[in-house]
Amino acid sequence: MSKRNVVLAGTLGVSIIVLACAAEALDNRAAGQDGAVMAPMFEVDPFWPKPLPNHWIMGATIGADVDSRDHVWLVHRNTPDQFAARTELGAAQDPVLSECCAPAPPVLSFDPDGNLVEAWGGPTDTGEWEWPTSNHGITIDHMDNVWIGGNGGQDAHIVKFTRDGQFLDQYGRSGARAADGGAAREDSHDMQNFGRVAKIFVDGENNEAYIADGYLNRRVAVLDASTGEIKRYWGAYGDPPNAEENPGRYVPGETPPQEFRPPVHCAELSNDGLLYVCDRPSNRISVFQRDGTFVNEVIIAPQTLSQGSTWDIDFSPDDAQTYIYLADGQNMKVYVIDRASMDVIYSFGDGGRQPGLFFAVHSIAVDSEGNIYTTETYEGKRIQKFRYVGMGPVTQENMGPAWPANRRRGS
Repeated sequence: MSKRNVVLAGTLGVSIIVLACAAEALDNRAAGQDGAVMAPMFEVDPFWPKPLPNHWIMGATIGADVDSRDHVWLVHRNTPDQFAARTELGAAQDPVLSECCAPAPPVLSFDPDGNLVEAWGGPTDTGEWEWPTSNHGITIDHMDNVWIGGNGGQDAHIVKFTRDGQFLDQYGRSGARAADGGAAREDSHDMQNFGRVAKIFVDGENNEAYIADGYLNRRVAVLDASTGEIKRYWGAYGDPPNAEENPGRYVPGETPPQEFRPPVHCAELSNDGLLYVCDRPSNRISVFQRDGTFVNEVIIAPQTLSQGSTWDIDFSPDDAQTYIYLADGQNMKVYVIDRASMDVIYSFGDGGRQPGLFFAVHSIAVDSEGNIYTTETYEGKRIQKFRYVGMGPVTQENMGPAWPANRRRGS
C-alpha cells in the first residue's frame, strides 16, 4: 500500500475538503448578533502607499512581506515598458521619450504610513551576485535579511541581502539547471540548485528556510538559513518527488494527484509548526509537519482551471493565527479561511482596476495590526493595503470590493 493510501486509510487522520463555497462553513461557526457569522473585515486604503519619487513606476509586483517594524516590502519586475523614458539600469534613452517614467528599483519598502524607506536591487557589474533574470517572492527573516527567489528560465538560485541592500549570500547558480545551454530542466533531487523558486519562508526558531521550489521542480526544500545547505525535501504527501509521474492538467473532481503540479507557489510555516504549501494549478493547500509528514489537504474553488486558485497565503497576527488569508489570482479575490477547520468563511474582491479590486492578485502579507497587503502581477502592477476594521458579520459568500459600507455594491 502506498504512503498516500495509508494516510487515506486513517493513519494520519487525513481530511480532504472540497470547498465550492462557504455555505457549510457559515452553518458551523460561532454566530454574532442576529445569528450572523463574525469574521475579520477589511477596507481598502486607496491612498497607500504614497506616490513614488523620481517618476518611478512599478512593473509586475511579484512578492510582498512585512518585517518586525511593520515595514512593508515588495519586489517587482522593473523591466521598462513603452512608457518608460529610461532603461532598466537608469540611463536615459536616446532620444529621451518624455519626463516620465523610469522603472523603480526592484526592491521597495514602505513604512506603515506609506512613505518609501528603501529602494535598491538589480544586476551588478562586479559578478558578486547573479540577480535573477525574473525575481519572484521576497521574505524578510528574523535577522532583517532580505531573501529573493530566482524564477526566470535560467534561474536556479536564491539571493540574500541586508535590509539596506548589501549582498550577503547566494544559494544555487544561474544556468546550473540548463541542458546544453538550452532551457532549464527539472531535477527535484538536486542538492545544490533550485528549479525557478516561487517563495521562501524563514523559520527563525530553527534557522531554517522553506523553499517553494517551484515552477520547474515539484518539491518543498528546507535549507540551513545560514549556509544554504539543503537539509531535506519532499513532494506531495511527504513522499520523494517523482518526475516520471506527471499528473497532467487539473480536472475538477479528480482524486488529488500523488505529485505536486508546478508551480509549487508558497510554503508558509505557522506558529504551531504546520507548513502550508500552495499547489497552485491543483487548487490545493497541502499541510505538513516540519519534517515533511503529511497532515491534510484542502481544495479551494475546485472548478478553477488555468492557473489555479491557491497563489499565496499569510496568517492573522494573533498568537493562534486563527485565520488564513489566501490570494487567488485566477478568480481575482482574497479568501478568509478558518485555520482550524480550513473552511472558507467568505471572500472579498473581484476583477477590476479600481481600489479594492484585483488583476491577478499574486502575493499577500499581514502586519502586526492585522492589515493585509496584496500585490498584483501581469498588468496589475501595484500593491494595495486593506485596513483591518475589526470583526463584522458575514452577509454573503463573496463580499465584493472591500470598500466602506456606504460605497459598496448595492448600497
